[in-house]
Amino acid sequence: MFDKILIANRGETALRLHRACREMGVRTVAVHSEVDANAMHVRLADESVCIGPSPSNQSYLNTAAIISAAVVTNADAIHPGIGFLSENAAFAQMVTDHAITWIGPAASHIQSMGDKAEARRIAHKAGVPIIPGADISHDVNDATQKASTIGYPVMIKASAGGGGRGMKIAHNESELTELIPLARQEALKGFGDDTLYLEKFLPSSRHIEVQILADHHGTTLHLGERECSLQRRHQKVLEEAPSPALNKEIRDAICHDAVSLAQKIGYVSTGTIEFLFANGQWYFMEMNTRLQVEHPITEMITGIDLVREQINVAAHRHLELAQADIELAGHAIECRINAEDSTNFTPAPGLVQDYHAPGGLGVRVDSALYAGYRIPPYYDSLIAKLITHGKTRNECLMRLKRALEEFVIDGIPTTIPLHNDLIRNATFLDCAYDTKWLEKWLEQRQNTHKDTP
Repeated sequence: MFDKILIANRGETALRLHRACREMGVRTVAVHSEVDANAMHVRLADESVCIGPSPSNQSYLNTAAIISAAVVTNADAIHPGIGFLSENAAFAQMVTDHAITWIGPAASHIQSMGDKAEARRIAHKAGVPIIPGADISHDVNDATQKASTIGYPVMIKASAGGGGRGMKIAHNESELTELIPLARQEALKGFGDDTLYLEKFLPSSRHIEVQILADHHGTTLHLGERECSLQRRHQKVLEEAPSPALNKEIRDAICHDAVSLAQKIGYVSTGTIEFLFANGQWYFMEMNTRLQVEHPITEMITGIDLVREQINVAAHRHLELAQADIELAGHAIECRINAEDSTNFTPAPGLVQDYHAPGGLGVRVDSALYAGYRIPPYYDSLIAKLITHGKTRNECLMRLKRALEEFVIDGIPTTIPLHNDLIRNATFLDCAYDTKWLEKWLEQRQNTHKDTP
């Protein structure tokens, strides 16, 4: 096992990784920007290294500084966490080239599955259903011809993309020709690559993802699925596991397809295979070659520490699990708490004047906040994840209501009020939502707030 792991991340993600390392008896090195010198992950780590100024492109994305920090502190391995460099194939290869273990999948898998168009081809070859679509060239006529074959509406997507950037919906040829240049600009700005492809747009679908875990010795497992349909601008807001939309037969089939795909490419480490689900059929969408923000709900229903297993796999240990050992027990829900005005989603960094996390049976809070901490304006606004678990979905929801009422973050606006409203909504309670429902509900909620004196 590793003696020391450098955590190339910040905030609640870095703290989550540190906790797993501490329980395994592994020392940690925290890297931080200048503004994060007093962050909780820095306070708790065994060692810390400042890697640059506050902007992420000068610190948490500064690959040379992170490698140097690992070398100086004699770290055996680097864990990239979530976001930042976690899906950067060049950085993964750089780590390996410096004789440091990369805790994650091979750079080749990050590269191939990170290219969304290539990932579609790989899934199709593996026999996994894919949404009808096509690669397109820079010739607009090529796009219009292929779109007419697929049938409108179509989704324009960035091959190297994620998080909704470069993603547009065209309902006809006129919209397609107008939106393609905009999508290319967004893709180039966001990913340095303006390659696009088209997919058939499914107007009413659910976003289902399957958690994969695989070792170097031929064992590939799934840990069930997560329901991730509640999204705003393609960013998840609340997730639950298992999905209320799937029965056992469909669950087994979709998880089987996910395992088959991972095995087909020889994937090793944790990973998530994402599907769109509509009318009883599922279609491969993409693969995330990293730990997911919503991994705690899988941990809650399986009792398996994904970070611990990820570290063990990187150390070439055998998974001490078989598929038959994994049981999905109860129901779990995660609320993403952001430092934002809950009516208009304006980011709201600032001083946390008071902080009290809820507790009790089946309640988990992943956060790096503390009273007196000043949330900087340079990074993502996610500041906490509230996760609850119960024997049934109803028990889980009752526990979540109670936990949200207990949660205190004073001094800044947060999205706690939004979650309080959301989990009392009849459509949510009836599990009748799809990927488009939340944005419509949020628009109605925003209008209600505007009309309230």
